[in-house]
Amino acid sequence: MIKFGVSQPVRRKEDDRFLKGEGRYVDDITPEGAAHVAFFRSPVAHGVITALDVAEARAAEGVLAVYTAADLAGKLENSIDYSTIQNRDGSPAAAPVRPILAEDRVRFAGEAVAAVVAETREAAMDAMELILFETDDLPVHVETAVGGEAIHDSAPDNLCFDWAFGDEAATKAAFDGAAHTANLEMVDNRIICNSMEPRGCFAEWDGSRLHLSLNGQGVWGSKDSLADKLGLAKADVRVTNPDVGGGFGMKSFDYPEQFIVAFAAKELGRATRWMSTRGEAMLTDNGGRDLITLAEAAFDADYRLVALRINSVCNLGAQLSGYAQFIQTELALKVLTGVYDVQTVFFDVQGVFTNTTPVDAYRGAGRPEAIYVVERLMDAAARQLGQDPIELKRKNFITAAQMPYTSASGEIYDVGDFDRVLNRAIAEADVAGFAARKAESAKAGKMLGIGLSFYIESILGDQTESTKIEFAEDGMVNLYVGTQSNGQGHETVFAQILHQRTGIDYDKVRFIQGDSDLIETGGGTGGSRSVTMQGNSINATSDVMIEKFKPLAEEELEVSAVDLVFEDGAFHIAGTDRSIGLMALAEVARKKGLHELLATRYTNTVPARSFPNGAHFAEVEVDPETGVTKCVKYTVVDDFGVLMNPMLAEGQVHGGVAQGIGQAITEQVVYDEYGQLLSGTFMDYAMPRADDLPMMPFHAELIPSTANDIGMKGCGEAGTVGALAAVTNAALDAVWDAGVHQVDMPLTPVRMWTWLDAAGRVAAE
Repeated sequence: MIKFGVSQPVRRKEDDRFLKGEGRYVDDITPEGAAHVAFFRSPVAHGVITALDVAEARAAEGVLAVYTAADLAGKLENSIDYSTIQNRDGSPAAAPVRPILAEDRVRFAGEAVAAVVAETREAAMDAMELILFETDDLPVHVETAVGGEAIHDSAPDNLCFDWAFGDEAATKAAFDGAAHTANLEMVDNRIICNSMEPRGCFAEWDGSRLHLSLNGQGVWGSKDSLADKLGLAKADVRVTNPDVGGGFGMKSFDYPEQFIVAFAAKELGRATRWMSTRGEAMLTDNGGRDLITLAEAAFDADYRLVALRINSVCNLGAQLSGYAQFIQTELALKVLTGVYDVQTVFFDVQGVFTNTTPVDAYRGAGRPEAIYVVERLMDAAARQLGQDPIELKRKNFITAAQMPYTSASGEIYDVGDFDRVLNRAIAEADVAGFAARKAESAKAGKMLGIGLSFYIESILGDQTESTKIEFAEDGMVNLYVGTQSNGQGHETVFAQILHQRTGIDYDKVRFIQGDSDLIETGGGTGGSRSVTMQGNSINATSDVMIEKFKPLAEEELEVSAVDLVFEDGAFHIAGTDRSIGLMALAEVARKKGLHELLATRYTNTVPARSFPNGAHFAEVEVDPETGVTKCVKYTVVDDFGVLMNPMLAEGQVHGGVAQGIGQAITEQVVYDEYGQLLSGTFMDYAMPRADDLPMMPFHAELIPSTANDIGMKGCGEAGTVGALAAVTNAALDAVWDAGVHQVDMPLTPVRMWTWLDAAGRVAAE
């Protein structure tokens, strides 16, 4: 009997140990006696290093070693790898070396300059106070704009790349001939990820082999880069990810600390450890978003879109991270036109260096940024052209009859019925009752607005994933996966999928992830890929395994293959009640010495990507006396295809929306003119809290994807992709009649009050 199969809201298996404090995070499993590593970080944002004296620190009590860039020579390649794109003219983007430890020059406050290894953390921190560090300061550039003192010699005016997509001339011609045009300039504010568990790692060296354990989003990239930088054979490097307390893209990439911790373990021949403090995390974790965009839309006389023209300037920070050049270019491009039927597009992006922390992927990685632009633009167009925002969007939807639809960027939307989803959302959000709620709000002296964001996103990451299913001697079934849970509930949903396909008892599934010794390859976690890619891989591997067991089933049931069927988790003789399950067959195989049947590994490739989509309605209330802005009502209707576990999907949406509301209303990274982070504590950086968030009803209008065998569409980032524009559009709607016709994230009280005050003064003149 399939009791815990897919599409059932099964409670999370992993929560039992997490809620009991039995999670095994990096800091819980560090080897006893491991030495502590601490990092001396630049106190200035830009300068030439004129003095770096670590002699006193090396001589300090309890100190085992102090490393600077000079100490790495010939032992550890002092650079971190990243990917690059091409400029619009075909030339390569700037690709300056990103050092692990700064050489000659520092480029942002918090950049690692030296590492102290000591018997205790206290000894390491004390020794850092003895390091003499001096710089000749250079001009600091923090503005998200081209210009300023060059941070890298290879990027004059701090322009890293100038990238473009589309036909500029054809787009201009479409605008020149358009009956109507609209435009909007908008800011997508920088955020800090603030995962519940900060970054950390430990390393061990046994004399010939390195083990690095870090709280990342996959092990294979880190394994390859460690082997490369340390000059080791890949077979001599093992990387593991234990339990991980949140990643959101920020933990996908290589950072200086993991290389130094591994290097120190190898040099000293003993285990070493590092765990970020919260302040260190806020100063050094990759930031997210941070771009300024001018977006323009052209319409015909019937208000149908004929062209889009979008220019963005994105902040890369002082150094390039792993995929930074792709986030606001190639990844944003995948959903640039959203759910709208428009083929004439020109999209250009300039990436600039600033003396700030590097910027890379954050939940959604380019897709929230793109949908924010197109959904804000369509809302602005409706207001500028005197149209109803909901109906203008509906009029320009790609229709269900047009599916599969090839977007202007070449993405193939396999299925979708946006009109149907919107109708459901209008009903669930009680849009018809909004006027009455607005009136009630006005009686209390508040302003209430409603905003719609209709998003679509593309699943990202490697479309190939491996699975291994192994019948263990203790009666459990080991399920080895190539993804990495950061808290999403993979242990539960993957057991459900395996149980559904094979009948293997849900409670007998032992989940194994994040170990490069045990799992040959994998794509890790990111881009909402995990359940789609791994789920299809589990099913395909199960099918291979079932076929392998078939001859043994024939033998045990004394029947020919033609009379044998596999269903409900067992082989049956057709037309009889005789059957045998896989667990029983595995025991037979073990007794007969047929060990080749006990483990099945298979690598599966999903042929195409899926496109989750949905409608988000937000209602935002503004207090004109204080500027306090709150999201008071939020409704989601999503199309995630076949839901593997509705409860987990709802949890993912809730988390994503919370992060979106946080960015839209409270969160903002602030640097001063000297490049110093002013929002580096939770006293200064406003994370969303429970009382900032309304209840979020989750509804589904499901259209199975045709892009993969299980018909699902990833849901991990969808909440964030939809939330930004929904909340900001609602806030603008709330204050529009008061004369405020432009708002930007974050919608903090002082900003909102300032906009209202300025509009009031203009009206009074």
